[in-house]
Amino acid sequence: MMEARFPKCQHCKTGDLVPLSDFGSQGAPITYKAWVCTNPACGFNIKIRNGDVYMNEPIGSGTMHTPRLSRV
Repeated sequence: MMEARFPKCQHCKTGDLVPLSDFGSQGAPITYKAWVCTNPACGFNIKIRNGDVYMNEPIGSGTMHTPRLSRV
């Protein structure tokens, strides 16, 4: 099995940038929608939303997130 190698974060030089994927409003997969630094103290992130690129948006813990109910 090959080991995945991710680029070093150029902001903190400590963490790695890892890709995150999501699903669009119509359910289509969006591969590599965001890249985030693995160093919690850094918090660097870059995201694509509606074709625009956003950098260093605030990151929430996700504890208040309510999961969507799956459709049957």
